[in-house]
Amino acid sequence: MARPPFPPTPSPVPGGAPRPGAPAAPAAAAKKENDRRTLVVGRGISVQGTIQDAERLVVEGTVESSLINASELQIAQGGVFKGEVEVEDAELAGTIDGTLTVRGSLTIRSTGRLLGKAKCRRLKVEDGGQVTGQLEMITTPAAPAAPAPAAPAAAQPAAPRPAAG
Repeated sequence: MARPPFPPTPSPVPGGAPRPGAPAAPAAAAKKENDRRTLVVGRGISVQGTIQDAERLVVEGTVESSLINASELQIAQGGVFKGEVEVEDAELAGTIDGTLTVRGSLTIRSTGRLLGKAKCRRLKVEDGGQVTGQLEMITTPAAPAAPAPAAPAAAQPAAPRPAAG
């Protein structure tokens, strides 16, 4: 008896499956864009090694890693990260021991502890949060998203027009 390993997903179109070649429903497309590859290391779980292709890492247990490159790092209260990590944004309610590079915003909650070296562009430390070691602020401007020459032309005011009369 052959059966699929997972139950079929519900169709976004009421009453059945969409026609072949029909465009995807807008809600389904928006959901796919918001999905992030998330790895959650739960309480009581210990992971060692290199973690790749996780856009978001949530540490509730213990992670020992040589290098991670992800969009978001969240260390929950009681969670521990040891090693080297580079992320876009990070939130620490637990402990990180090692080298942390945050290209965006680093938030250290009241229960968070940062031990070792850290670099970040923006920093927020709640009352009770601890930083022990070396902290460096990234001051170089972020890479521009659009070519710079287009901006000055759009910023010029229009010339005044003579009043019709």
